Amino acid sequence: MVSEAVDAGIDRVLWTEAEIAARVAEVASELAADLRRLPEPVVVVGVATGAFLFLADLVRRVGAPLAVDLVRVESYGDGIESSGRPQVTADLKVDVAGKHVVVVEDIVDTGNTVSCLIAHLQKKGASSVSVCTFLDKPARRTVNFQLVGDGKFYRGFECPDSFVVGYGMDYAELYRNLPYVGVLKPEMYNKKTSN
Repeated sequence: MVSEAVDAGIDRVLWTEAEIAARVAEVASELAADLRRLPEPVVVVGVATGAFLFLADLVRRVGAPLAVDLVRVESYGDGIESSGRPQVTADLKVDVAGKHVVVVEDIVDTGNTVSCLIAHLQKKGASSVSVCTFLDKPARRTVNFQLVGDGKFYRGFECPDSFVVGYGMDYAELYRNLPYVGVLKPEMYNKKTSN
């Protein structure tokens, strides 16, 4: 149960908890069907911290052998705009050389973070890289990233060009615990900049 104080910062709900669960199950089914065709276990790489709920819900529904690891890439800080220069600040522990990797993201907007991660995984020797994102925001795309090998792009929902929070996504580390995805009221993030 989320408190009214947290809900008060939300302008409108885009996807309910039930809609999210149904869509994640569909994406997991599609991903699992593709992964079962591969000869060896896949490495699923969650992008911390925003993708943690999606990652957990997704991998629990994929009935295929896989390893799971996390990577941290930072480009937002406390703002609502990406710096455009993402950096890997906490790397993988699992060796991805010669393996198929599925990057699990909360949201792909500009494409900068995914592009950075794909290049990073290629340098580490991944044989193919797929991207599985909960939200895809093509209206903000500035980088046309290239998947590696037989990589595929999976997405949960196409997101409007609004600042969204919930289901792991945050503003200044808040709202991650919302069970739904909502549009954050502009006054919630304009408070910091009006000082």
